[in-house]
Amino acid sequence: MSFLIFRFLSPAARQLERTVLLTGFAPFGGEAVNPSWEAVRALDGKRIEGHRVVAVELPTEFGASLPALRTALRRTNPRVAIAVGLAGGRDGISLERVAINVIDARIPDNAGAQPIDEAVVRAGPAAYFATLPIKAALAALQRQGIPAHVSQTAGTYVCNQVFYALMHAARRRRGLRAGFVHVPYLPEQAARHAAPGMPLDAMTAALETLVRVALTSKRDARTTAGAVA
Repeated sequence: MSFLIFRFLSPAARQLERTVLLTGFAPFGGEAVNPSWEAVRALDGKRIEGHRVVAVELPTEFGASLPALRTALRRTNPRVAIAVGLAGGRDGISLERVAINVIDARIPDNAGAQPIDEAVVRAGPAAYFATLPIKAALAALQRQGIPAHVSQTAGTYVCNQVFYALMHAARRRRGLRAGFVHVPYLPEQAARHAAPGMPLDAMTAALETLVRVALTSKRDARTTAGAVA
């Protein structure tokens, strides 16, 4: 069920439809495609553990991304919400643990904005932790042979802004599990940049696994997945 179709359902119908919200980003930084959106939209309308996936593309713009996210949350009222972004140069799936309350843009966004040392939410806490069972998801991905790791930083660009705003909104939504995932380049992008990449079907399979684990795990696994530096 696409977001375009979902938005025209009556409020009563929306309440009856149990949903998972997945967001990806529009291409940026000179790339023709953004694998985060390609992977997310491949799952649009799929039913996982009795929940319908609704995929939404967010603009890679500081000013426009958060209104789009808030609209999607309001209209879907999801049980699980996972924002997905591109981290070109990383190897495998990055399960993000921490969103920080700062924007410090190394490059301009798609609207030409380049904020420096600004808060995502004024007077908001310094950071939020994801509420997804990221270590249980990590174990599930490893069993599938999908390269993945727990990441301690989502950067300071639009990805982190959306991650922080999502967790800020989630604190008022009882029962909502939320978080952020970074995916690497697609193989054709990786070849151009001489960087790690991952096939689209592997990214899609990873997101489906993460959704399934988020919907079925009562608590996260207790295992190490930290970093020395």
